[in-house]
Amino acid sequence: MRCLGELETAVMEVLWAVGESAKVREVLDRLDTGRSLAYTTVLTVLDNLHRKGWVQREREGRAYRYRPVLTREEAAAQMLHHVLDVSGTPEVVLTHFVGTVSDEHAEVLRIALRERDG
Repeated sequence: MRCLGELETAVMEVLWAVGESAKVREVLDRLDTGRSLAYTTVLTVLDNLHRKGWVQREREGRAYRYRPVLTREEAAAQMLHHVLDVSGTPEVVLTHFVGTVSDEHAEVLRIALRERDG
């Protein structure tokens, strides 16, 4: 999955918040980007998200209903994998990351690693 632009991220945030599939008009009505957007702009963004594999669509009458392929948390994990993949030195990136996390996040990581290792 490719990373998202600013408007694509805003549209995904709406879809994740809705919790079910939504038509273009429903997404447009909920978008709060600080600027006025045309219906066709949101339609194009949703079509691009579909092409990129971020949303699935299902025809309903003459329109489509769109829904996220992944949860917000799954998408964030995928993006972290992407960052590690393109960094060239994932070990160094992880070491820097671990050195900057809060104690609370470090404990979450410890627990997750223990659970993963059984």
